[in-house]
Order: sequence, then structure tokens, then C-alpha cells
Amino acid sequence: MPKENTVVIDIKMKGGGGGDDPPNSSKKNSMKPKYSRFTQQDLPACKPILTPGLVIASFTLVGILFLPLGVASLFASQSVVEIVDRYDNDCLPSNYRNAPIQYIWDYNSNKTCTRKLTVPKLMKSPVFVYYQLDNFYQNHRRYVRSRNDKQFNNKMSEGDVSSCEPEARNNGKAIVPCGLVAWSLFNDTYGFKMDDKALFVDKKNIAWKSDKDHKFGSDIYPKNFQTGGLIGGKHLNASIPLSEQEDLMVWMRTAALPTFRKLYGRIERDLEANDIIEVDIENNYNSYGYGGKKKLVLSTTTWIGGKNDFIGIAYLLVGSLNLFFAFSFILIYVFKPRPLGDPTYLTWNRQPN
Repeated sequence: MPKENTVVIDIKMKGGGGGDDPPNSSKKNSMKPKYSRFTQQDLPACKPILTPGLVIASFTLVGILFLPLGVASLFASQSVVEIVDRYDNDCLPSNYRNAPIQYIWDYNSNKTCTRKLTVPKLMKSPVFVYYQLDNFYQNHRRYVRSRNDKQFNNKMSEGDVSSCEPEARNNGKAIVPCGLVAWSLFNDTYGFKMDDKALFVDKKNIAWKSDKDHKFGSDIYPKNFQTGGLIGGKHLNASIPLSEQEDLMVWMRTAALPTFRKLYGRIERDLEANDIIEVDIENNYNSYGYGGKKKLVLSTTTWIGGKNDFIGIAYLLVGSLNLFFAFSFILIYVFKPRPLGDPTYLTWNRQPN
């Protein structure tokens, strides 16, 4: 009897012959995720194998596509005709050379300046007129935040000037449009003549259509704008709604870089080579206070837009690099090939020396 009892005990302890499962086995099984193709990462997917032929063909194709695009873009950019004239220093009277800020603040000083521009070669219409400002940081955080876009198309928000300091109120009344961005509106003017005849500059449709139709309301009029205290930039006609103040719309789209151009108007006629254009400039804008520059730009456009060599150079550079890599891989594949999936290149499978 003692021997039989001993055998039975040994069998139960060893877990054989239909004994009970360990107490933690059910818990371990409950922690396992339910089997599915998702949990096993066995869903259909694109799994391309980057063979040498595929890599070389891809680099070659990109290079062949980008090089002609780069040449076409660069050629289009070079075909743009531009006239760029910096006038801020030359338009200072001799007695104000060392005091340009006083010249701007002196309302009795003559701000008119005449410049002569020579057309280098044929400029086909439309010829776009821009003003360019250098060293003007329209992306400054405090400057960008000093505005209220709701004012532009919502009469109920005209009095909300909480975000427009320091140009929020004038004599206790809300300014429309408020804020530093609107307050610093560019106010130099240009008058063009050729052969002693006025050269018309069309200033309509220079703003984005979405701004005119949606962002600036036809029932919102300027109020208390540039009427007291420190005068910033251009005055706005209080009888014209904001939806028709296109110079303001162009200016309110703040630039991302400190050197930028903004559209002033269009000349809807061809300008022949060697034509002389006289420009009467009202030099009112204070670019001297922050060490900036002012330039007048006349430019044509092509299918790529204005003059921009960077796009063409970028295409040429990327295309050339792709062809260089393709040629390099071809040399490696020809002179030093290796079979695909060769396990000897895996570090964990290498035999120690």
C-alpha cells in the first residue's frame, strides 16, 4: 500500500496522465491576441523588391524628365524682361542727404522725383508694375498679429480692435481697418509718361479674386484711418468700400521674406526696345527709418511666371544628380556585382576570423 500511494503522488506532481493545468495557464492564454491577418501583419501590401535594374531605371527616368524641365524653366526665366530701378537714395534732395527721416516727416518738402527708364528690349503686354521693399520684415510676429480680419467683411466686428494695438483706436473710436499692417500701407505713387504722353497703368484686378469676393466686404468703409497721431502710410478714401481698395488687399497679404514685391498695376501695351519712360514718383514711404530700400520694377511674364532662375537650376541639379547616381550604380553592378539575397553580407551570419 505505501508503494502505490507513492506512485500516485508522483504522477500528480509531475502533471501527467490528465492532471490539472497550471493555475496561470488561462491567464497567459487570455493575453494572447486573437489570430487574424492583421495581428500577423499578413494583409495585402505593395512590397517592391529594389533590384539593381529597378533602381538604375528609376534614377535614369527621373534624370531624363528633370533635365528638359530644368532647361525649359531656365530658358523661360531668362526670357523675362525686367527693369529694376532703386530710387530711394537718388530721390533725396541734396539738403536732406544726411537727414532722410526729417525729409519724410516734413510735409512741406517736395516729394516729387522724376526718373527715366530705358526699355532694354521688347516688352510684350501686359507689363506688370511692382514696388519692391528690402529689409522689411512683414513676417514679424507682433506685426502680423496686429490686425483683425473679421473687420474686413463683418460690420458686427468693426468695433473689435482688441488685437490691433497700438493702432486700435483714434480719439476713443475704433479704426477700420485697424492694426499695424494696414497702418503701414505703402504710399509711394508712380506716374508714367512716354513721348510726353501719359502711359496708363491699370490698377484694377491686381488683388486676388477670393479677397475681393469673400475677404473684404462691400459694405465696410474705412473709418478713423490715418486721421490723427503718427501717420503711417497711405490714406484710404472713406467713401470707397474695402472690397474696392485693391492696394490695401495686396498689402494685407503679408510677405514671408524681408525682400518682397507687390503688384502696383499693369501697362496694357507693348514697350519697344530703347523706349524712354519717364516716371514721376511721390517719394512718401519711410523706408529710411529701418534701413530699407525701395525699388520700382517693370516686368513681363512667361508660362512659369516672373523671373525666377532657382526653379530651373533646381531641376537641372536634381536631374544631373539622378543621372550621376544611375551611372555610378551601373559601374558598381558591372564591375563588382553580387547575387541578391546573399546571406554572407549579413553581419550576424559571418563567421569569426
